[in-house]
Amino acid sequence: MSTSASPIHYRFADADGVRVFYREAGDPALPTLLLLHGFPTGSYQFRNLIPLLADRFHIVAPDLPGFGFTEVPGERGYRYTFDALATTLEAFVTAVGLTRYALYVFDYGAPTGLRLAVAHPERITGLVSQNGNAYLEGLGDAWAPIRTYWAAPTAEHRQGVLDAALNLEGIRWQYTHGVSDETLVAPEGYMLDTLLMERPGNKDIQLDLFLDYQNNLTLYPQFQQFFRDYLVPTLVIWGEHDPFFIPPGAHAYKRDNPAAVVELLDTGHFALETHAEHIARRIREVLGGVEG
Repeated sequence: MSTSASPIHYRFADADGVRVFYREAGDPALPTLLLLHGFPTGSYQFRNLIPLLADRFHIVAPDLPGFGFTEVPGERGYRYTFDALATTLEAFVTAVGLTRYALYVFDYGAPTGLRLAVAHPERITGLVSQNGNAYLEGLGDAWAPIRTYWAAPTAEHRQGVLDAALNLEGIRWQYTHGVSDETLVAPEGYMLDTLLMERPGNKDIQLDLFLDYQNNLTLYPQFQQFFRDYLVPTLVIWGEHDPFFIPPGAHAYKRDNPAAVVELLDTGHFALETHAEHIARRIREVLGGVEG
């Protein structure tokens, strides 16, 4: 696979009253690929992927509010919901001048980015779902504590989610669970995520998003309608040992887009930590002919 000598730029854009941090690489004249990260990380998760694709795509990878290095002023009074994340993302896309783009969605990036696809389907040239769920059958058993929190959002259940997920042990587990060779997982990712999680107020932000995630489930039919109506080139490439988003959610994409390419990898939730080169190669193969 050819790799790009294109430098990665680290920028900020003002959008929706938020100072959005983003990574950008590749010639803007190339087709754009918008990379959308998940919990608990940021655009840093794409650090290995971007250089493998920047000769073929114009890459833009923002940090969503509450994650990475994006700055949300206190006076903004930001309410952390997935609707709000999508509103900020749409403002960001406008601010940086993106009018046509393929989406790479992972974890939280899926309900955020797919809201954009539903609102502006004419902009979407292709889709990569890497453990980016859009089907009820894709929710694994690891959601049990959060489902309990949804059913009864008490202080006790909120604390239970906090104790299970928002610490170094819980974050490291998300990176390493289901990985056959943990020596392939660099510690910088989960250590940086944990460090940023300790910023004042951030854990409450994450707990608010956990609670709001249930509202994404009601939008799944709209996401699926987009898949059926537009049939964009689609690569569904998942770590099959992900305890959060399980293989039935990957296979379900073919129900709405029979031409979707579905591939399961022998890894966990953060598939890019172990399979970045393979995923890059498959993106080039499936989306390589997509024009911006």
